[in-house]
Amino acid sequence: MTPDLFESVAPPLPGEAAAEPLAEGAVVLRGFALPAEAALLDGLQRVVAQAPLRRMVTPGGFTMSVAMTNCGALGWVSDRRGYRYAPRDPGSALPWPAMPQAFARLAVAAAARAGFPGFAPDACLVNRYEPGARLTLHQDRNERDFGAPIVSVSLGLPAVFLFGGRERSERPRRIPLAHGDVVVWGGPARLRHHGVMPVKSGDHPLLGGCRVNLTFRRAA
Repeated sequence: MTPDLFESVAPPLPGEAAAEPLAEGAVVLRGFALPAEAALLDGLQRVVAQAPLRRMVTPGGFTMSVAMTNCGALGWVSDRRGYRYAPRDPGSALPWPAMPQAFARLAVAAAARAGFPGFAPDACLVNRYEPGARLTLHQDRNERDFGAPIVSVSLGLPAVFLFGGRERSERPRRIPLAHGDVVVWGGPARLRHHGVMPVKSGDHPLLGGCRVNLTFRRAA
């Protein structure tokens, strides 16, 4: 990301986001993040300045195509030792940046709108997808309590979200996501497999040639 990536932002859009059910406990909130766009991009710039994006290595030794960082009390990390949450950035040994208030407010509001009041995220994964980057089908299982939902915010280039079932073999639905869309899944949908198809080339007016995803979780 260039330092001036977020110099200009569009004004908030009025109105209430449309809710699109995916399954019991899962919903897409179209455009839900747009009213908070300026604050989100400002917070994103501050987080990345403190904890730069990097491509982590999987336990199998593969380098991820998605560059990532974290903010909040805990951050998700991956290396040869496995997947886990850690309170410090392994690159700097410093605590992860504090979660911006705008991030937390949006996550709590989206969860409540989806039927999960009282959500208190302590981790936000920041993923940057450049053209060709993808995320294979997986479950979010590193959290201690599966009672809290996952809240996922899309920014920048469009992407196709894959939303599958409890078994990896189940064929996933393909859900187009645009800048400002938010996906929430919890309850009976909490352990569904999900992923992202390879992001196509493009030029977003605010984020340029990339997609950024903010994923909020209750890890501890």
